[in-house]
Amino acid sequence: MITKDISKAKEILLKDELIAMPTETVYGLAGNAYSDIAIKKIFDLKNRPLYNPLIVHIKAASSIFDIASEIPENALMLADKFWPGPLTLVLKKQNHISDLITAEKNTVAVRVPNHRLTLALLDQLDFPLTAPSANPFGSISPTSAEHVFNYFGQKIDVILDGGECEKGLESTIIGFENNKPILHRHGSIAMEDIEKISGKLSISTHSDTSPISPGMLSRHYAPQTDTYLTNDVSKLTNLLKGKKIGLLLFKNKVQSDEIVSQEILSKSGNYTEAAKNLYAAMHRLDQKKLDVIIAERLPDENLGKTINDKLERATKKH
Repeated sequence: MITKDISKAKEILLKDELIAMPTETVYGLAGNAYSDIAIKKIFDLKNRPLYNPLIVHIKAASSIFDIASEIPENALMLADKFWPGPLTLVLKKQNHISDLITAEKNTVAVRVPNHRLTLALLDQLDFPLTAPSANPFGSISPTSAEHVFNYFGQKIDVILDGGECEKGLESTIIGFENNKPILHRHGSIAMEDIEKISGKLSISTHSDTSPISPGMLSRHYAPQTDTYLTNDVSKLTNLLKGKKIGLLLFKNKVQSDEIVSQEILSKSGNYTEAAKNLYAAMHRLDQKKLDVIIAERLPDENLGKTINDKLERATKKH
């Protein structure tokens, strides 16, 4: 059921079942963060490996102390600046936080989402929600209720419809080592904006065996169609002559008879607009029964870094 009625979502959650909920980043597959029954259902429905941790969503910054302990001052400053919003903090967990959520680690990822419907829902619950993206593991993240329904259909009893996601990319994830901030996932807040508050970030964004946060696996966010990432779209288009080709471009169309479909992320070259449009464009191309998708690498600055990171994990390099 696709609905805007949070009372229906609450009813499902109280039974240890799952809902899909909107956030400003992507849609999440949500369950009671204090219920191992619900948490296990998330992993099972997504076919997500248990070594890949989840994010706990809380109703307000003040709730962080219910989830985490030994919180660095730097973390509180970042929360004060960016919450509610697309920032996730990886912190030492409170003992009652399930090892299923944290993949047996002593740290937990936590954030306050910035979406009216989901905040209203959280406000009516006496537990936080744990919620990875509402898609099968490794596939393109959903940015609309329709995307979620296309993935799961009736397997989810309630899909809360909050419209298209405002940001369109996952949250930026920051952890801490000896109180020093570390970037674990590029996301909707650019590194440069984080560093204005936190100081210089070290970077640890890849782990295929024991990730400390979501979004660190090398293969992720992937269309079913073979997809390549390149700096030279025209050259690769010529190399793949004879195939049904779709293009995922930053701001300028390509003139070629070989192209079946083209998606422009931002005609004005605006990184925020491009980020919002990325996954929806990938979904559209993936539905066109193409032989191949060619994605254009963006300038490696601001949210261009985030978009490139998502594309690198979704594509074959070229």
